[in-house]
Amino acid sequence: MTSIDVQDVTKEYGARRAVDHLTFSVRPGRVTGFLGPNGAGKSTTMRLVLGLDRPTSGTATIGGRAYASLPEPLRHVGALLDAQAAHGSRTGRDHLRALAVSNRLPRRRVEEVLEQTGLAAAAGRRVRTYSLGMRQRLGIAAALLGDPEVVLLDEPSNGLDPEGIVWIRELLRQLAREGRTVLVSSHLMNETASFADHLVVLGRGRLLADTPMRDFIHARVRPRVRIRTTDADALHRALARRALDAVPHADGYWTVAHARVEDVGRLASEAGVPVLELTAEEATLEQAYLDLTAAETEFAAQPQEA
Repeated sequence: MTSIDVQDVTKEYGARRAVDHLTFSVRPGRVTGFLGPNGAGKSTTMRLVLGLDRPTSGTATIGGRAYASLPEPLRHVGALLDAQAAHGSRTGRDHLRALAVSNRLPRRRVEEVLEQTGLAAAAGRRVRTYSLGMRQRLGIAAALLGDPEVVLLDEPSNGLDPEGIVWIRELLRQLAREGRTVLVSSHLMNETASFADHLVVLGRGRLLADTPMRDFIHARVRPRVRIRTTDADALHRALARRALDAVPHADGYWTVAHARVEDVGRLASEAGVPVLELTAEEATLEQAYLDLTAAETEFAAQPQEA
């Protein structure tokens, strides 16, 4: 089984430290979401793993080896870093054929990945005529060309239509089910939550979190229950007797922190409080991410005045 291992990696560009003593591993059989604000060092780290940059110190290896030492690397590692990388004057098919020849891959793989990524009908068109979503699909086709054990994708959902987003989500899950090592960088929190099993989060080049996604969310966002009633006073008294923290909202519902639906429902029933709505407010990855990275955002707009 092949993992990605980043060990005490630092990368400096002059006086700027883009990656700061970073250590984490990406394991096979799961999709690892790679998160962080703009400028956090995600793209730099991916470039270091792929040998496109050299670390100032530390090591970044794939299966214990530097990417540059891998023979016919497309057979081991597939990557999408830039959807604009394909030459615009080539057809999609010719772009993939050139990659296949350079890595001694059979021509049939070109047709297989064109079908897999939904590009077969457009394979004879020049890349410059492709939409952004089609270029993304072509980049993903190139990453899959060598049937690699390790896949790294930077913002793979960028430019995809809703059907394409559903497709890439299922593709990532399938790759993980096959035992491959999958690292996906994204700024789309809701989308990442739909496919990631594990998270690695960076801020200003440093590791902020390396944990299963569910643990990441539950450690940072308090569980809450939403309840609506026609007798707010009775609800307030019942909750206060149990020292539950309840917050009223302008449109008539209350939120109860650190509580479960069954506990609030039982309490309301015992107190004879009429209940119009009772639901759990699920914690989201976006909430947990913003809570963790609020102080780590290098580029942030000022909040707008009302």
